[in-house]
Amino acid sequence: MNIIIVGCGKVGSTLAAQLSGEKHNIVVIDLTQEKVSAVTDTVDAKGVVGNGISFKVLQEAGISQADLLISVMDSDEQNLLCCCIARKAGKCRTIARVRNPLYNEDITFLREELGLEMIINPELTSANEIARILQFPSAVKIDSFSKGLLEMMHFKVTEDCVLNGFTLMNIRSKLDMDLVICVVTRGDEVIIPRGDFVFREGDVVGFVSKPQIATEFFRKIGIEKERTKNAMIVGGGKISYYLAQRLLLSGISTKIIESNPARCQELADLLPKATVICGDGTDERLLLQEGIQNADGFVALTGLDEENILISLLAKKLSGGKVVTKINRVNFNAVLSDMQLDTTVFPRLLTADTIIKYARSRQESMGSDMENLYRLEKGRAEALEFYIKEKSAVTDVHISKLPLRKDINICSINRKGRFILPTGNDEINVGDRVVVVTTRLGMNDIREILTK
Repeated sequence: MNIIIVGCGKVGSTLAAQLSGEKHNIVVIDLTQEKVSAVTDTVDAKGVVGNGISFKVLQEAGISQADLLISVMDSDEQNLLCCCIARKAGKCRTIARVRNPLYNEDITFLREELGLEMIINPELTSANEIARILQFPSAVKIDSFSKGLLEMMHFKVTEDCVLNGFTLMNIRSKLDMDLVICVVTRGDEVIIPRGDFVFREGDVVGFVSKPQIATEFFRKIGIEKERTKNAMIVGGGKISYYLAQRLLLSGISTKIIESNPARCQELADLLPKATVICGDGTDERLLLQEGIQNADGFVALTGLDEENILISLLAKKLSGGKVVTKINRVNFNAVLSDMQLDTTVFPRLLTADTIIKYARSRQESMGSDMENLYRLEKGRAEALEFYIKEKSAVTDVHISKLPLRKDINICSINRKGRFILPTGNDEINVGDRVVVVTTRLGMNDIREILTK
């Protein structure tokens, strides 16, 4: 696809890198030469310096040949206007970043009336991700399929976990659990495990099951944590607002610590059921005074990655609750793996994944439609959900007879609302929705799971 990205900030630069890696033709636009150069010097992309809401600038960027325009400038209004001009100028599909909570209730109206393909809100997406984790604290990450009816959960094998030293083939027989282990991360290695795989302490394991089965599984392997009843959030930005709103609706008592008095008053007005504390969230005495030691959930959402990391390490020391850390800089990955943080959330990557899923689903595929995509293990593996729309080499054959690639795991089959955790005797049929996990990146057709 020919894709124009307007805005070369954190999200724009991440999108350029990720979409370029998907072999799309990328043009970036920004008012600042330095920002454009920072992208084009590191990514296979063309750059245009100018205002993205200028028809002339869009023409220079090739709007008449563009398939997709993504506007991620700082201003919501400029993003919406840019998309409107792009649709008139080039008749391409458009995606706008809209972050202001004021527009949140109008998203459907704006998308339909302005002809937008999608509206993205990185802060809201991040808040939803964090809320899922706090509601199921035994997991370090949760990905949902089939509109939330099926979930892929990730957890870490601890020293006293039953799975430490356990062989994969024994899970269904000895633990009597109906689930599929899909992927394991061990240090820098991402593994699609087979029956003889032996779990070790420190492994991060991803499995697919229904939520109620996952609860029983965590209990049996000894890492079950009680549902979060109260949460403490440090930082009062947009993510904090969206997160507190969702937690309060779920009945979770929520406390926000923010240093800016004006923002504290704003949050208190917007969230009357939350407790808003004006103070320095990096102050250990304040955290203890506000009851961090009793918090079931703790979320570090300041604007500085370094602060979030340090606060999270302190929270792990002071509290036995679930700790979630927001990180903006993706290049912190190598350092973070050694820090033993509970769960890290990268808003930029969540946004990029959403758009990559859309872009890949637009590519022509004869046998299937890709309906869902999650990047796993920091982009080194993917979980994809395919709708099987016609007969092909993968249908009506026992899975044991399919020439599957070694880097593929078929995790589930949704057949008219009935979930099948497949064995070798199961088949894929037309009309099924199939979830596969793979370390082979870039798939957009179910037939790519085969060696030939």
